Amino acid sequence: MYVVVIGGGRLGYYLLKALLNDGHEVLLIEKNSALCDGINKEMGSVCLHGDGCETAVLTEAGTSRADLLIAVTGDDEDNLVACQVAKYKFNVPRTIARVRNPKNESVFKKLGVDSTVNSTNIILEHIEHEVPSHAMTHLLTLHGKDLEIIDIRIPDNALTVGKQIHELVLPSQTIISLIIRKDSKPVLPRPETTVQAGDQFMIVADASKETEIRDILTAAA
Repeated sequence: MYVVVIGGGRLGYYLLKALLNDGHEVLLIEKNSALCDGINKEMGSVCLHGDGCETAVLTEAGTSRADLLIAVTGDDEDNLVACQVAKYKFNVPRTIARVRNPKNESVFKKLGVDSTVNSTNIILEHIEHEVPSHAMTHLLTLHGKDLEIIDIRIPDNALTVGKQIHELVLPSQTIISLIIRKDSKPVLPRPETTVQAGDQFMIVADASKETEIRDILTAAA
């Protein structure tokens, strides 16, 4: 699947890593040239410098052959425009937009955006030190496939701390796509990767299995 991601902030960066790890062809479009250069140095030529709302940039990105476009900039208007241009100019079959203001969700859907991501949950991730019990954050819902991209933080007292990935008994079709560690580069999980306290697991999973996955990964010793 070819995926175009608009916006190279934290969410866009994580999505890029997760999708690449799952074997998809992905191109990220980012306005900030320094940020784009940094991503390309780390991951190869996967970031295009430009405005994802502009037809010329989307043309250069090969958007006409994309299966999915995901707009996750910090600006609702930019995300809406990028999705509309992708859908109606380039005939992209599916678009997903990040929405910072929940009041805009209905407008996005009326204007043809297939799925929206309410950024309220993303904000909760940034204040998690004030809400220690908030172990799971929803990052993205893939409607039509009943899949969620979720972020689960491993508590210090979790039973899973010290175990290797292959020892975790998770529901079928659960994919741990990326592990974020404090003061460290993101880790692409391998069967022998050891779970550490404070790890953030970026997971693609069946929406109906969220609670089960959270309970398995965060249960106290």
